[in-house]
Amino acid sequence: MGDVRRGGASGEARPELAEDLTEVSDFFRALGKQIKLLRERAGMTQKELAGHVGYTEALIGAVERGKRTPQPELLDAADKLLGAGGLLSIAKDDVQAAKAKARVRHPAWFRDYAGLEEEAIELHDFSTLLIPGLLQTEAHARALYEMRQPLLSEEVIEMRVAARMARQEILTRWPRAIFSWVIDESVLRRPLGGWSVHAAQLRRLLEVGQTRGMVIQVLPLDRIEHAGMGGPFILITPKGRPQNGYIEVQTSSRLITDQDEVRILNARYGTLRAQAHTPQESLTLIEKMLGER
Repeated sequence: MGDVRRGGASGEARPELAEDLTEVSDFFRALGKQIKLLRERAGMTQKELAGHVGYTEALIGAVERGKRTPQPELLDAADKLLGAGGLLSIAKDDVQAAKAKARVRHPAWFRDYAGLEEEAIELHDFSTLLIPGLLQTEAHARALYEMRQPLLSEEVIEMRVAARMARQEILTRWPRAIFSWVIDESVLRRPLGGWSVHAAQLRRLLEVGQTRGMVIQVLPLDRIEHAGMGGPFILITPKGRPQNGYIEVQTSSRLITDQDEVRILNARYGTLRAQAHTPQESLTLIEKMLGER
């Protein structure tokens, strides 16, 4: 029998514990205060600093409030520009360590799947509503969390984005696992987060789809047959263990271990790949979407 767990794609049915957030968020707030103090001592506005380092004014404000993670390039640029003498640059390793702590703190309902994903040697994903998490850009992931209902705190959003980005490290490992994704065309035509965020997301799909060992296929809207009408699902094979299925809907998630059920999902996925555009046709379609704006 499959393992059924509460908590869905949003992961927000379970209230976050304060201790999950305090340590990391306090550090980012302290670092943001340092940046603000140095900026004000230099007689510079947030807008002026943003212009010099290539960020938006709103983003600088969010970093100074501890609501956004300061990236290494920002710390280096601000350190030099504000005459910090290495005070900001030296914090880069601490920022990475803080992000790592946040990354491992997946919601309880998701941890079993996350553990399987981390050791996967094969992963196949059929998506009908969202860009798969392993393929999302940081801006796209943040936009998704910002539009959750009920609304999430900025601290929770930052932790969830960091965790999602950390999961993508499995795409860079060697020997590389076998990856494939079948994405419904409707997902690629909905510009969540705005066009600039969506365009960057489409370019990310092109980048991944051109990477050896990774296959992206688009299931076109004009197909008169569709093997995935039962909804999205993932097939995942951890090293040395049988293949599992995984599904999410609203506030529920389910890890499928029954091999008869897994076999059925495999059959559906094979049919979906046959019904979808070829990998090259799919990349061509994504390029066309980018040119339509």
